[in-house]
Amino acid sequence: MNAPVKEPLRILAPNPSPLTGPGTTTFLIGQRHVAVIDPGPDDDAHLEAVLQAGRGCISHILVTHAHMDHSAGAARLSQRTGAPVLAFGGATAGRSPVMTRLAAEGLEGGGEGLDLGFAPDGLLADGAVIDTPDWTLRALHTPGHCGGHLSFEWGRTIFCGDLVMAWSSTLISPPDGDLTDYLRSVERLAGLAPDRLLPTHGAAIEAPLPRLRDLIEHRRARTAQILAALRQQPDTPHGLVRRIYDVHPRLLVAAERNVLAHLIALTQLGAVDFEGDFSAATIFTPA
Repeated sequence: MNAPVKEPLRILAPNPSPLTGPGTTTFLIGQRHVAVIDPGPDDDAHLEAVLQAGRGCISHILVTHAHMDHSAGAARLSQRTGAPVLAFGGATAGRSPVMTRLAAEGLEGGGEGLDLGFAPDGLLADGAVIDTPDWTLRALHTPGHCGGHLSFEWGRTIFCGDLVMAWSSTLISPPDGDLTDYLRSVERLAGLAPDRLLPTHGAAIEAPLPRLRDLIEHRRARTAQILAALRQQPDTPHGLVRRIYDVHPRLLVAAERNVLAHLIALTQLGAVDFEGDFSAATIFTPA
């Protein structure tokens, strides 16, 4: 695989928030053949900045996953450049069987907006290679944050979308996100032993392996915390968040979605029971 010859260009979208950090970073690589990775939100100023940086040479538009802050700008960028939009699939592609079933039973998502109108021009399966005279990228299916989430391997660097961030743990919001898939994907990146990870939100991760291990341990610790709380008293995801989290009120909804993801995984393992349907109002008990 071709090694990267220079740093990617970074263009920060004007969409900072508690979930996006400083905003969505759009990456550009290549000279004569320019790949745009995560075109970002549908924002006029951001679109013009990406077009200017592409210098009329944009040949590929790659999307890590179909959340509005990553994919909404793809269609207009494609219209302006003629470049195809490539991704794993639409907004619900790649969901695990359990999440597909829960969605069919009425479990609603929350936290980050799905781009339900997203329709890529081409699909990238796990391991697909895109090769140009300027660069080579390999698509890695890394679900967890979103069922159709892709990372892109560029030499010893991996563009990891929202799977891994330096400043925060990733939101896992069922049925779009799946904790079991997430842990597998993080382990997969660790097994590849990259030199650097480039998230779409926040700074580069220059020491990937310690960060990846920290994220796995964080999820294990949260699981143990949830089980301990349930042994003290059965509760809902809403109640558990208020018992075990200490976060800003604006992040409570996201925390609740993360707790629900843990509870679904624990149910699949037989460690937790519940009655009725999965929701924020479901009461969970230790098995």
